[in-house]
Amino acid sequence: MSDFVRMGVVGAGSISIRGIMPHLSQEDVRDRVRMAAVCDPAPGRAEAAGERFSVPKHFTTFEELLERGDVDAVTIASPISLHYEQGKQALLAGKHVHFNKTMTTTVEEANELLALATERDLRIVASPGEMIRPHNAHIKELIASGALGTLVWATCGAAFGTYHERESVRHGDDVLQNADPSWYFRKPGGGPLYDMTVYALHALTGILGPARRVSAMSGVRIAEREFRGEMLACDADDNSLITLDFGDALFAFVYGTAAGAITRGFAPSFFGTDGAIVGMRLNAEPFDYPGRGIADGEGASVQWLLPHVTGPHREIEEQHVYEDVMQLVDWVRDGAPSIATAEHARHVIEIIECAYRAAETGQTQELQTEF
Repeated sequence: MSDFVRMGVVGAGSISIRGIMPHLSQEDVRDRVRMAAVCDPAPGRAEAAGERFSVPKHFTTFEELLERGDVDAVTIASPISLHYEQGKQALLAGKHVHFNKTMTTTVEEANELLALATERDLRIVASPGEMIRPHNAHIKELIASGALGTLVWATCGAAFGTYHERESVRHGDDVLQNADPSWYFRKPGGGPLYDMTVYALHALTGILGPARRVSAMSGVRIAEREFRGEMLACDADDNSLITLDFGDALFAFVYGTAAGAITRGFAPSFFGTDGAIVGMRLNAEPFDYPGRGIADGEGASVQWLLPHVTGPHREIEEQHVYEDVMQLVDWVRDGAPSIATAEHARHVIEIIECAYRAAETGQTQELQTEF
């Protein structure tokens, strides 16, 4: 392999056009990573993305990218339902893999990918790397130090709203601005749990550790959504309410809903006998954490504290995705494993899979994975 990682971008939809490709085309990363190829099945989209971001090779199929793209690694930014098969193909072809959330939709699939990576000495980084964030690491320390007294319960989650229908890259007339959001609302892989609540679950379990049991209620609340004057059929569950058992009567309430929120963004809330952490506040007062002075600066963001989000990357969208891609790049080049592990992602996948099973059967599910 050359000194830099030759990256293949799989999918030229919203996340790639707004985030991955703008970041990886910046001059300041060329000594570490360069986009070598992009693929997308939509006619003309990969070619247009390649032209915009100076990617030398473009293909309509993933198979072509693996065969002729001259890549060392791939970042998979296709619909979630495709992640397992594409990840498996990449590993079998000897490529390192970054998965945009969520890595797979079942534990069985995740187990197979982990085994393949181990067998072939390949690296997997699975988004979202929520524990890379300094404030989440500090919350874990606060709870462990007894800042909340005895921790009693926690909550986290996210709601779909109409975010995907309103994204900027979906309402134009050219091939890079008309990405169809239908897959977000269809099985398999659609719904807010795999797409949004996954962030909150990574933070929650990163802070508290693996959960032990899951119970849930889940179903489809919004059967149709309107997009550009057409109605989209929705069959992926969009209204899921979950209870997690972490052992010793420590519970968490988790939601992935069609609308509404009880937490701040994707950040979990924690409640103890001596206080609460809600968002970035301890007992209603902002708490200190490494880099807070930077994050609180004018025009700044907590995303600026991610290790690779410097210079021009602070002005580009989807900074957390870029960070996770660079976690893979560093691991491949320098041999330093990322904390955004496939094992953690597998545990969150098991929570989601078991929540759906619990809702269907009415029976609490025992979790088997750890990280």
